[in-house]
Amino acid sequence: MSPSDSKVSSPGSGDSNGKSESSSSKSNPLIQELPASSHKSDTVSHKSGDSAQKSSASPPPATDPELKDWHHISSLTTKDGSYFRVKFDDLPAMNPNIIPHPSKADTWYVVAQRFKFTSFEQFWFTELVCDASFKNEVLQCQESPMILPIAATASGKCEGEISGFVQNVGPHDGRVFYGPDSPYIIYGSNSKHNCFGLWTQDFRMLVASNSTSNFEEGFRFPVDLQRPPPYRPVEKNWFMFWDAQKQPYLHYDILPQRVFAKLNINGSVGPDLGEVTRVADNKCLNAYIPKIPKDATEDIHQATNSIAVSLCKRSDPTCKRTVDNTYILNVYQHKKYYFYHGVYEPYVMLHQENAPFGLYGVSSKPIWVAGRKKEITLSNGQVQKEMVYVTSVNWKKAGNNYHGFLDDVLMVGFGVEDKSAGAIDVTAEDLIGKLSLCSNVK
Repeated sequence: MSPSDSKVSSPGSGDSNGKSESSSSKSNPLIQELPASSHKSDTVSHKSGDSAQKSSASPPPATDPELKDWHHISSLTTKDGSYFRVKFDDLPAMNPNIIPHPSKADTWYVVAQRFKFTSFEQFWFTELVCDASFKNEVLQCQESPMILPIAATASGKCEGEISGFVQNVGPHDGRVFYGPDSPYIIYGSNSKHNCFGLWTQDFRMLVASNSTSNFEEGFRFPVDLQRPPPYRPVEKNWFMFWDAQKQPYLHYDILPQRVFAKLNINGSVGPDLGEVTRVADNKCLNAYIPKIPKDATEDIHQATNSIAVSLCKRSDPTCKRTVDNTYILNVYQHKKYYFYHGVYEPYVMLHQENAPFGLYGVSSKPIWVAGRKKEITLSNGQVQKEMVYVTSVNWKKAGNNYHGFLDDVLMVGFGVEDKSAGAIDVTAEDLIGKLSLCSNVK
């Protein structure tokens, strides 16, 4: 089936749990599907609705023949559509997270890992934070950034080749995001369950906020998160997601198979729930996930937090959130590491909002962020694509929290060459592009 005659998807149909179509999903011609045999076909663009406004002078789609195998996204803010920088005054930072400030207009909390130029501070890690706004197409701190007040933790399980982890001080790879009602942070630090694990806390406890958490909500203080066994000595890249009833879950792995579990407020979890849809999910992953050559220095891993998106437009008066048209979205990445340089290609993945949480679809092409350099020359003379490492996907507008619609705008944050921070604002529809649907895999 060619791109021109590809069948229109009904977001509630063909799922691994056999959900029936609803009237709202039947009327939605927005997300195109591709069969497993042709998931590299050209993407289909869709015009966004009233929630996203852009000048008619926005750049045309990229036509570089060398980049035809990527799905291109452009900024709604910058004049040329390129991504914008995220600056923390003169402090170098990378891997940013961006969420809307709850009480200040046109302001966002930005959080990023401080970059260290030398190994002098090799055991000391910190996350920078500030209130930021746009100035000259740069998202920059309104005042001097501060350090998130996250304390060091200890572990008695760092042995052998990873014994150096006992000297770790501070959080690694923070992810800041909204749940249905509250903002959270997940970060890496030493754990009592393994050598190095993940922790979470209500983000309002760490910044100046007009509200705070209470004991009933949970996560008022740092919580050492758990997973169904077995543990790796070093764990990373987990993300939280919520079902339609606002129950939290933790998603641990995509490969070699999906693993996720229900999360309790003390950090404990239930059994692996991925077993229920494992056969169908593995078929989908095997059909669409990039293949890793034997002995290659490549892998596939989770990258961002999650959001919930209804596959219809807020600007459409017939669009309503339903269990049949709403899915959990996160970004995963294909990492290639050659000549001491990493190159990451991001993809979107969607799974069902309610149990059994089966996979719905994945990007048919990796995402190309406008402004990313097609070629950079390494110190050894090798030429590779610029490293862009996607870390966060959050709704741009205050009040959306965890859920939005296709024409709502996202802030997608990423590190650039492990040295600086960038981001791009784009509608959910444009980020998703064309999906390869799991229901097409036989």
